[in-house]
Amino acid sequence: MGVDKKELVDVLNASVKDLQKGIDMHCCLITSIVEERLNENNLQPILDRCPKRSRELRLEKAITDAIDVLEESRKAFKSKKLEGLRKQLTHVLIDVE
Repeated sequence: MGVDKKELVDVLNASVKDLQKGIDMHCCLITSIVEERLNENNLQPILDRCPKRSRELRLEKAITDAIDVLEESRKAFKSKKLEGLRKQLTHVLIDVE
């Protein structure tokens, strides 16, 4: 099993850089909290970079599954209502991402 050491080092370096960014972000957040400078304007960029919680991921999966079922059902029944619901869920899912 030939492992390219340079590639491995590059991957590890990239991972360490990502971890360092996260640590820096948390340091800024803690400093803002301690110094009572935290408001919605400077909190939102931090929240935008946070990984999605498991509940959000499960909801996205459920919506995606519902869209797939609606698409199959719409084809079988040729229903405009099912098509409308599928489009609505698709737009909601796109807006969340």
